[in-house]
Amino acid sequence: MTVNMLIFDYRESEKEFFSTHDLEHFNITFYRESLNDETVKNLSIDKLDNTTVISVFVNSNVSANVISKFKNLRVIATRSTAYDHISTTAANARNIAVINVEKYGVKPVAQYTFGLILSLIRDIPAASKFLSLGYKKPEFVGHNLEDLTLGIVGTGAIGAKVADIAKFFGMSVIGYDLCPKKELESYVEYVDLYDLIGKADIISVHIPYTGDNYHMFSDKEFRMMKDGSYFVNTSAGETVDTRAVYNAVVTGKLKGAALDVVTCEDMNFKCKNLRDDDIPLDCIDEQEALASLVKMENVIITPHIAYSTKESINYILKETFNGIRDYLKGRCYNINF
Repeated sequence: MTVNMLIFDYRESEKEFFSTHDLEHFNITFYRESLNDETVKNLSIDKLDNTTVISVFVNSNVSANVISKFKNLRVIATRSTAYDHISTTAANARNIAVINVEKYGVKPVAQYTFGLILSLIRDIPAASKFLSLGYKKPEFVGHNLEDLTLGIVGTGAIGAKVADIAKFFGMSVIGYDLCPKKELESYVEYVDLYDLIGKADIISVHIPYTGDNYHMFSDKEFRMMKDGSYFVNTSAGETVDTRAVYNAVVTGKLKGAALDVVTCEDMNFKCKNLRDDDIPLDCIDEQEALASLVKMENVIITPHIAYSTKESINYILKETFNGIRDYLKGRCYNINF
């Protein structure tokens, strides 16, 4: 049986997988754009009537309206762990499986997090620019990592790996988690969230967005941090108020900040896909704050790439197709109804 499949959010980095893997039972059409209420209008009647599987990334918005356009859809496979960009309610009503990929980014995200930490502590971005931009040579004075305390918010798979790396750097590590991990307690001191905020020299966030933790880090939390501390977020943009980050950097409360994720990624990283009347006011406020942050030498903003390594991307695609095959054969595999 041939499976008609549409892949959205297709990237150059995914080409190698498709050129080196046998997918003869899949008839695939690739789209570089995301799938949303606007782009679904560009699909032919044939595609809408005869597609069995669609695959997307977090940039897509698979709304109930989008799902309703596909007549014989059986699987929505997202090449991510998060699937809140898909209306699971609408999928469930149509008995359409939503398949995600678990634990694909543990090593790359943890390693990237420490890359950001080292870049902030040693002023690497500013130091790399000063010659090309004709700066007067400043004093780039950093810190030894073993003299700093790292606060990890969320000690799941990625947070635990960050703690492992910190241990080898000789750092003191404190952690906050609703479910502390006993296996980490020999080198991670678990504390209350606000204790962590007040004690850490560097705070690194590794928690999923649940809806209940929207802007978990806002002006209040940043005011509680140590003067001259650092803040890193490589997990979920919704947990951090970008405007509050800007305020903390401007006032000097934060000596540096690094964000690989923000709340309104559609607005900030690919706003060309949105009409003016589609843009929420809070996204406009975030975009203004982000536009100011990216100009600051002590701030690093990257477009949600912490997970993005060759190995990780190949793993994501391999597991995506394994999940699709298993479901179509009647076996359960990371299925979310």
